[in-house]
Amino acid sequence: MAIRKILIHPDDRLREISKPVSFPLSDAVKQIIEDMAETMYDAPGVGLAAPQIGVSLQIAVTDTLWRSDEVRHDPDKPGADRDLKVWLNPEFLWKSDEIETWEEGCLSVPETYANVTRPAAVRLRWFDMEGKQHEQDFTAFEAVALQHEFDHLLGKLFIDYLSPLKRKMITKKMKKLYK
Repeated sequence: MAIRKILIHPDDRLREISKPVSFPLSDAVKQIIEDMAETMYDAPGVGLAAPQIGVSLQIAVTDTLWRSDEVRHDPDKPGADRDLKVWLNPEFLWKSDEIETWEEGCLSVPETYANVTRPAAVRLRWFDMEGKQHEQDFTAFEAVALQHEFDHLLGKLFIDYLSPLKRKMITKKMKKLYK
């Protein structure tokens, strides 16, 4: 396993639409998934999509148990459980009309947070690493995290939900900080 470099906005690769993965998974794709998990935990973050490490495939990993700062900063602490989930070729089947606003941040837009309004519940279809298809409903923080990560697979960032002026200011800040 290796920690990968996370691309920083406005890197053009973050705007590419990802391609589906094929089954059975190749050893190279399995390695990408392992590297993504290690990179996410190291960052630390609660999710990471393949485009964020320059891989244009429909792969995301999440661990929403890592939302707690206490767990995030001391993953070796007893009781700091991990709940790694791998999402391959995810597809939203339904999004609720009810909406919620959550503060979001992104590993590809570091040290930047903003309130984003999204559907409060979603129904998702995805494949696991063995190629088995799953379908499930998600709500609250997990629904938000999944929408955020899967936006990356479509070349979207959370800042795209902000006003043009805020987006422009954030982009200018990122260009300056990460030259």
